[in-house]
Amino acid sequence: MESNIDNRYRWVNVCMNRRIFLQLTSLNTLRWLALSTLPTTLSACGTNPDNTLNVRLLKNSIPPQLVRQFRAGLDRQISLNFAAEEQLSRLFDLLTPAETPAATQQQLLPWRRTPGVSQLDLVTLGNYWLSAAIQQQRIQPLNVGQLQTWSELPSRWQQLVRRNDQGQPDANGAVWGIPYRWGTTVLAFRRDRFRDLGWTPTDWSDLWRPELAGKISLLDQAREIIGLTLKKLGQSYNTANLDDVANLRSQLQQLHRQARFYSSTHYLQPLITGDTQLAVGWSSDVLAAMERYPQINAVIPLSGTALWAELWVRPANASNENPLVNQWIDFCLAPERAGQLSLLTGGTSSTALGFNRDLPKELREHRVLFPPNPLVQRSEFLLPLSEESAQQYLRYWEEMRSQPVT
Repeated sequence: MESNIDNRYRWVNVCMNRRIFLQLTSLNTLRWLALSTLPTTLSACGTNPDNTLNVRLLKNSIPPQLVRQFRAGLDRQISLNFAAEEQLSRLFDLLTPAETPAATQQQLLPWRRTPGVSQLDLVTLGNYWLSAAIQQQRIQPLNVGQLQTWSELPSRWQQLVRRNDQGQPDANGAVWGIPYRWGTTVLAFRRDRFRDLGWTPTDWSDLWRPELAGKISLLDQAREIIGLTLKKLGQSYNTANLDDVANLRSQLQQLHRQARFYSSTHYLQPLITGDTQLAVGWSSDVLAAMERYPQINAVIPLSGTALWAELWVRPANASNENPLVNQWIDFCLAPERAGQLSLLTGGTSSTALGFNRDLPKELREHRVLFPPNPLVQRSEFLLPLSEESAQQYLRYWEEMRSQPVT
């Protein structure tokens, strides 16, 4: 739940949701204006169900021109149905368990347009949802032996999606998703306000500086906020036993006293209006804000941060026979498309790190989209916790939030 939300923050442009286009230059802004008028469903000619690819993806996570290029490169007539959803939670809801009858699926989601849930071939899923999707049997493993681009993914990205049947990381587990886009948790700040202070943020420890008391926006996410505090203390985001970390409780209480605002959707609005000076947020949101509001800048904390990824997953009810699935994944992850996907979506292509020398200079030198490799190595994906550890995080979070913000 959000706390102390000022209603005036809500009217600030709704495009500050987590997934949005990034425009790095004036040319890209013009390109975005043209693309943003396209419908959320992109279809090509052809009605034969054997030549159809049905995809539900997160809005703005794939540039529309990539879909058009994919269609143009195929050697036969097919039907493409790419429809966008605003939130990752809605995409998770589309992934109904395998035993759910098709008629029941349609009743659960009566407002969905055809094709029905049972007909979907691929769906976007955030890595944070992967464990639950596996446990609830909403998705099926993929055969990466049929993918040409699997070997192009960094090993950590491959390890992220290898899980056992309970959704836990397993080096010998099946592959349950293909990461196609990733980003980081960053510090966003007001250039003008920090110019007056005479310094700029560089690491998580800056959140505790006394001059920022009551001037910080924080994500309403226990794993993110407890995790960055752990990182400040030299620990891992995925620490299993919080009771073993000295001074963690006191550090969380101090950070809470620094905060003015908690939200996972409106955290940038008080920064834009000037009511806060520093915010913790997701890179795709912050990059979009930087384009619209030049007074906002961003930095990835030097001690390392949380990584997020978006994955292609196969619904449990999807047919295993559609060759277009592997063709699309290979097309999407091909190194020659890494720059285009990164430039237009505010998230970094999962194959870009190994080929950044071939990317435009404006991308290679963009330290949020393409952070230095040592900084990436110090950063971590949020991995699933045991039930006992998850309850411990919840207790610490409730204790931290028990007092009103300033």
